[in-house]
Amino acid sequence: MRSIWKGAITFGLVNVPVSVYSATESHDVKLHQVHDADGGRIRYQRKCEVCGEVVPYEHIDKAYTDGEQTVVLTDDDLQTLPAERSREIDVLEFVPSEQVEPIMLESSYYLAPTSASTKSYVLLRRTLEESERTAIVSFTLRQKTRLAALRVRGDVLLLQTLLWSDEVREADFPALADDVKISAKELQMSAALVSSYESDFAPGEFTDDYQAQMKRLIEAKLEKGEAFENEAPEEAEEGGEVLDLMEALRRSVEASRAKRDTASTTAEADDDGGSPASKPSSSRAKSTSTSGAAKTSKSAASKSGTAKDTKSKTAKAEADDEAEEAKPTRRRTKKSA
Repeated sequence: MRSIWKGAITFGLVNVPVSVYSATESHDVKLHQVHDADGGRIRYQRKCEVCGEVVPYEHIDKAYTDGEQTVVLTDDDLQTLPAERSREIDVLEFVPSEQVEPIMLESSYYLAPTSASTKSYVLLRRTLEESERTAIVSFTLRQKTRLAALRVRGDVLLLQTLLWSDEVREADFPALADDVKISAKELQMSAALVSSYESDFAPGEFTDDYQAQMKRLIEAKLEKGEAFENEAPEEAEEGGEVLDLMEALRRSVEASRAKRDTASTTAEADDDGGSPASKPSSSRAKSTSTSGAAKTSKSAASKSGTAKDTKSKTAKAEADDEAEEAKPTRRRTKKSA
């Protein structure tokens, strides 16, 4: 893993140097849009709606609009706001862990000690474990002030960013305000059903069936040769599962290409053996002209001449055709007269 931020946890006179690592990653197969006819990648341009020109990043600013007016915020304007000047994770308070509602949890990050001495790191971890409390902290990451919960997961400190209170919507559903009567027998039967499903949660026992089937579908289409050849290979993104998938796809594409090349070589060998018909190949293979095509070219050339030379050119074309049939088939071109 690569550290995305370095700083220190501070409360009172305690200072714990840490590095921040993303604790989660997506296992989804990344898809993009292409042209169905040739597999060409569909890109999106940053086009101005006023002048219609494509705008480079250095000329793009941020803006706020209320529907009637737009306020543009330049980089200089944004510099006046609280920026990521501080590299401290400030502990605001320690609260009972059960008071941090799951709905407020957002992104998760591991905190690893960066100091040669890990005593302060281990001391804070043990304190949180034994007190059964969670530290509410504030820090700045990517130019945004964030609220987070600092807790323990295994042997490491886990930092989970929190939504602000005004970002959590209130659940206001009138139907739930009705006085619904539940009988004792219904409640007993419901409890019995829950009891029949009781178990200890083991996350590793659950898999994402949709993504697994997506990978199998892609591999099957590659094995059948249902793939377009890319002009240039794209860089593989970081992440173990993505790299494994890309390696499998790469091998499948190479096998598919080898199969098509073998079929193309066999077809060319059959043509060289005396077959008069011309056979279409891939876009990279060169098409060969047959004696029949040569006759057509000669005939077309003879007809394009003047009426005065028609007979002599026709006779010459027929003589050339006879000589051509005695030679191996090769690619010929003739400019029209």
